[in-house]
Amino acid sequence: MAMLIIIDQPPYGTWAGREALDMAFSLAAFDQPASLLFTGAGVNWLRKAQNTADIEQKSLEKNLAAAPIFGIEAILADRTACQRYNLDSEAMIDGVQLADANADLLAQYSQTAFAG
Repeated sequence: MAMLIIIDQPPYGTWAGREALDMAFSLAAFDQPASLLFTGAGVNWLRKAQNTADIEQKSLEKNLAAAPIFGIEAILADRTACQRYNLDSEAMIDGVQLADANADLLAQYSQTAFAG
């Protein structure tokens, strides 16, 4: 079973989400199955064409696009959080799967790590 890493922080302004992404990439690099679940404000990581020039940071879009290459099994977005943040599949990066962040989903994973 895979590890599920949950990111509920916005993409900019805190390092917790980036550290979680690095952890997921590290696990996958050592053939440890890992998936990412974005919930709460974390679903904003998944927006296409983020303009980060004003905050002088690089967009996270390329990092997430590389996730399958690194061996991340799934990028999941909490359906309720996407609705709350007005984020539909057209506005999200490719490869994101909508999911219900509930006990049934968590039960599919051997471990969870919360980056919040």
